[in-house]
Amino acid sequence: MDLTDRQRKLLFAGIVVALAAVGVYLTLPNTASSKPNPAATTTPPAAAPAPVTSPPGISSTVSPDSFDIYRLLPFSQRDFATAADMVQRFTAVYGTYRYDEDPAAYGQRLRPFVTDELLTDLERSAATPGLVDQRKHDQAVATGSAVIDSIRDIEANSVIFVVTGKQQLGTAAGPSEDSKRYAVTATRDGGVWRVFAFEPADAGQAGDTG
Repeated sequence: MDLTDRQRKLLFAGIVVALAAVGVYLTLPNTASSKPNPAATTTPPAAAPAPVTSPPGISSTVSPDSFDIYRLLPFSQRDFATAADMVQRFTAVYGTYRYDEDPAAYGQRLRPFVTDELLTDLERSAATPGLVDQRKHDQAVATGSAVIDSIRDIEANSVIFVVTGKQQLGTAAGPSEDSKRYAVTATRDGGVWRVFAFEPADAGQAGDTG
């Protein structure tokens, strides 16, 4: 189709206008792409601070007025008090018995205080025929109590207490009193204190149980 001179001029002008419009569009900012990405600009949460722990030992100047000996020991004051209370009660129960009582019942009273191994030894000793016969002959009834005398040794897992066991003893011959000193090893197992070893104080014993 042949175009006249006027038609060609109008067509050329239309093309120029269209190209100009496209150029203007391309120069405008892309609003979709210029929006900030929330995920990219969000500040990550601050990490939780690590727990503050006291350094081992004592680094400050030692003062007699503020010296805390428990910072140098493997157990707290509460641990020592719990162990001492348990040892004292055990020693009192150990010294309490009746001639007409079944040795098994005596062992059951000791069970909460001692390890299984020590309980076996104590039950065997209480059931010794000679001892049982003697107590029955004397009609012996003993009530025990105990005094914590001192701490002999402290290890990573145990404490040896020196304890005086006292007895108010009643027999067919009349009342009497008796006392003996023992070395009692208390060991902590899973947060529970138990008597691990029990001997006369002059015999001595190893303290740590591993």
